[in-house]
Amino acid sequence: MTRFTPVIALHGGAGTILPSKITAEKEAALHAALHACLQAGLTLLRQGAPALDAVTASVMALEDDPLFNAGRGAVFTSDGTHEMDAAVMEGTTRACGAIAGICGPRHPVLAARAVMEQSGHVLLAGEGAARFCASVGLEMMPPDWFGTPVRREALEAELERRRLNLPDDGDPARKHGTVGAVACDVHGHLAAATSTGGMTAKRPGRVGDSPVIGAGTWADDETLAMSATGHGEFFIRWAAGHEIDARMRWAGQDLARAAGDVVTELGARGGSGGLVAVDRHGNVALPFNSPGMYRAWCDKSGEIRTAIFRADVHGSDSLLE
Repeated sequence: MTRFTPVIALHGGAGTILPSKITAEKEAALHAALHACLQAGLTLLRQGAPALDAVTASVMALEDDPLFNAGRGAVFTSDGTHEMDAAVMEGTTRACGAIAGICGPRHPVLAARAVMEQSGHVLLAGEGAARFCASVGLEMMPPDWFGTPVRREALEAELERRRLNLPDDGDPARKHGTVGAVACDVHGHLAAATSTGGMTAKRPGRVGDSPVIGAGTWADDETLAMSATGHGEFFIRWAAGHEIDARMRWAGQDLARAAGDVVTELGARGGSGGLVAVDRHGNVALPFNSPGMYRAWCDKSGEIRTAIFRADVHGSDSLLE
């Protein structure tokens, strides 16, 4: 049986800190966090674990790190509450699961996976989803566990901006916080996982692209696995994940062209953001049209790299075993 070199990539959102506002200490902390979260999935891949287990592990690590807008560290809605979304999908059978608008599970990505594996459904939302999560034994946390002082300050600043009717400053850190991971395992199977706390001061009930299969999350062994981050309404309208799949499947485009063109076209229409993707050959694409995108990846070279902006790639010595 052919064994593939395991490949994994993740993002911590296109809502990066603007270069003018980041400190050296914060930048170092972000690179270290991205590296550690990627390693959580990469270690499993190198042990022969399925791609789905690897992307789940990396996203769980991202959800536990309050630097990122998912799980602990999720942003607040305009009502001062948390509403989290997540999805998982594996490329062998297109099995998938998603949750939307819930607060409770410590790891929303595990809630999405439970929907896939234990519910008989694809998407559960709201109070019913929360009850399902409790019924299958997921670790549940109180609402105040998810919030942080930084997220509370961001909410208050945005509400004050609206109260004063000031212009939108366009800060991507307030709008595009999502985490996600994609992987190709040693058997050549693909998987994707995405998790988000949404947009700071969003309208309660709003759901973005993260839990929408074919928009913000997608996986098919014949083409690619992808996880998106950005202005979710645009990624939904253009079914971004499925659009990339279609260009690869029917137009014969390679991953870099298909993913890059879709992200560029979304940007031209006002949809800022980006994505991470891997194809069945282990090629990686990480296009974005925003000022930056928190990202980490280990391609077939075996080297882990992390980056925030366009020209700040941090690498390490080869980690191939």
